[in-house]
Order: sequence, then structure tokens, then C-alpha cells
Amino acid sequence: MVDPELINRVTWKIPNALVLVGSAAGEEWNAMTASWVTQLSMDPVLIGVAVDNKAVTQRLITEGGSFTVNLWSADDTRPFVKFSKPAEREGNTLNGRPVRSAPTGAPVFDEAIAWIDCEVRRSVDLGTHTLFVGEVVGAEVKDDEARAAAMSDTRMKYGGVKRGGH
Repeated sequence: MVDPELINRVTWKIPNALVLVGSAAGEEWNAMTASWVTQLSMDPVLIGVAVDNKAVTQRLITEGGSFTVNLWSADDTRPFVKFSKPAEREGNTLNGRPVRSAPTGAPVFDEAIAWIDCEVRRSVDLGTHTLFVGEVVGAEVKDDEARAAAMSDTRMKYGGVKRGGH
């Protein structure tokens, strides 16, 4: 077996985007910080996000059948810490940041430099996480010049093996 610390050191070196994944089921909205997100297909255009099975977002994507991927400027990574816990919705805000409904009904952030709206086409339980495969049904780029945030822009680390038996 490979040493768990070595697995962590190696997997933490994999370059990962850092995004806010929006989800909704009925009137319940959430957004969470996520780094396991990637394009999976060109035709149809499919985006995959892996979400912890214990997360509110996992339940909302399962119930609501959609999700958004909100890309954030690398110059402003502060929201990612706050969205590591379930978000508080007040009207059309999540954690005080303005949001609106994407075509699927999942929230998109006014401050995002770009967003993608996806309808779930399949989900796969992979152990600790569910991989949601979504087809792109809406998108917008608001700032072509801004570089999208990546995990390497923060001190955050996610991946590898579960730590401390949590």
C-alpha cells in the first residue's frame, strides 16, 4: 500500500480549478467551494464535478437535477473559505453575495468572471464522493481578461486520503 502522506503530497500537486458550485432544489439554494471539476466530453459538452456525499450540495444536485460552475477571479479568493460550509440564503444572495437563477434554476453569481449551467445527465457514486456529469445548457463569460482561480492561489488543500478518520 502507498503511504497515505505520500498520496496526499502527490495528489495536492495536481493542478485544480477552484470554483463555486451552485445548486438548488425548490427554494433551497446553496453554493460550495469545489476543486474537483473538469470537462469530460466535447459532443455533447459535459462537465463533471465530484461532490462529497455528506455535503448539502450533493443532496441538492441529486434532488434538483442541475448545477452551476462559477469561475472566480484569481485576484479574489476570499469567498472560497466562506463557501466551505453550507451557504446562508437571504433573498437573492448567498453569504451576502448577489446571485440569480441560471436557466436550470441553480444559482449563478453576479461576481463570477464566467459561469456554466449544467443539467445532470448521470451520477456515479464513487465512495466518498458522487461524480455528477452535467450537459452544458447555459454559459456566460463576464471578464475575458481575468484569470480563473486555482487551488494554487490559496493555502487550501483538498484530495488524497481522508485525514484523522473524519
